[in-house]
Amino acid sequence: MPVARLARAVRQRVPAAAGVEGPTAGRSAAIGVLLPVHPVSLTSGLMGKIANRTLAGAGALVLAVALAGTASYAGGHPKVTTPTLTGWAALPAGTFVPGSEPSGALVTGDLHGFTAPFADQPVQGFSGIVDNHDGTFDVLSDNGYGNQANSADFLLRVHRLAPAFATNTVDVVGGVNLTDPNGKVPWPLTRADRVLTGADFDVESIVKAADGTFWIGDEFGPYLLHFDRGGRLLTAPIPLDGVVAPETAARTGVPATTGSSKGFEGLASSPGGRYVYGLLEGTVTGDTPGQLRLNEFDTRAQRYTGKRYRYRLESATNAIGDAIAVDRDRFLIIERDGGQGATAVFKRLYLADKRDRDRDGLLDKTLLVDLMNIANPKRLGGFGTTFTFPFQTIEDVVILDDTHLAVLNDNNFPFSSGRTAGRADDNEWITIQLPQPLHTDRRLLR
Repeated sequence: MPVARLARAVRQRVPAAAGVEGPTAGRSAAIGVLLPVHPVSLTSGLMGKIANRTLAGAGALVLAVALAGTASYAGGHPKVTTPTLTGWAALPAGTFVPGSEPSGALVTGDLHGFTAPFADQPVQGFSGIVDNHDGTFDVLSDNGYGNQANSADFLLRVHRLAPAFATNTVDVVGGVNLTDPNGKVPWPLTRADRVLTGADFDVESIVKAADGTFWIGDEFGPYLLHFDRGGRLLTAPIPLDGVVAPETAARTGVPATTGSSKGFEGLASSPGGRYVYGLLEGTVTGDTPGQLRLNEFDTRAQRYTGKRYRYRLESATNAIGDAIAVDRDRFLIIERDGGQGATAVFKRLYLADKRDRDRDGLLDKTLLVDLMNIANPKRLGGFGTTFTFPFQTIEDVVILDDTHLAVLNDNNFPFSSGRTAGRADDNEWITIQLPQPLHTDRRLLR
């Protein structure tokens, strides 16, 4: 269908997506309520002026524009010989959920021109993404401001985003707060209304099941969390035997066996959806430094199968940013150093295979994309012919089709400043064309 005709059709009739309400101005950020979002300039200073953008009605026009803008990644490009940038868009750092709740009361440090507390909940810290295959994506925000102690007023949320690469913009067309209204969490939560916050869980990875429910990986347990499509927790948090984060150790008295913020940074779904694979960000006590556990979980039986694989970092000081499935055996894994800006050196996307053909007990690794060396012959985004993604944390990758990927940064609002020194990073969204097809299992593309 031509884009203009599609836009007219969408404007005329846009049925609500299952489990997701359209934006409704003025509604509070209560359980299950979805809100429109727009960037707001809180202060000037180093940030400069951030222009406001208003979402259209129930998101129909935004969705139509987004579909037009994302067409560039779906095909029509000549074959490339090296990973090549095909799209660039950005959601400004100063983007908030209007009419929500204040946030950031305990935030300190260099805020890069912003002033805390913030009047509303920021849309930031993207740590996991799923493709809705309609021009929109569900994107997970992490625990807020970097640790459990300062994030009690950050509401955990899955945002619904629509990138528009034709205009280099990203629109927020909805979202849902994560909640526990039925008391599945057996220990006390931060809030009496059981809306989950960054002091309760550090959510870092996400997959969507065929029934529309979400499996989300946490780092405070580490736990697997199962939510319905409205963001309501369905079962008690599921721990991983033998792995205890410091946050759980402090609550239970059980000794920690991994470092803080070293839980389920990556979560991948098998093609049929029966299994999810959680990749830890840090090494477990007693394991070889720099080796990370990848654990198989049976979603039908609601238990771990006991199958475990190991991913070896190129340096023990590196970290992983995300892990998603390509087929029953292979995964895409983001591996990165801790640098940003001028100190960002190692930001890579690997293809990892659990068949272990060299029999060394580790996932086989093949470099797929060097995110610090992406060809940009069209100078997209106003950048040069070599594009770099120089962010401290890059935590989102999604397969768009067999030769195109999207990658997003976690901007750690308002702390990270990788793109421009002294300026809070935006949430950047790039699409990359690969020289060779991935041969992705088609079930993962629908």
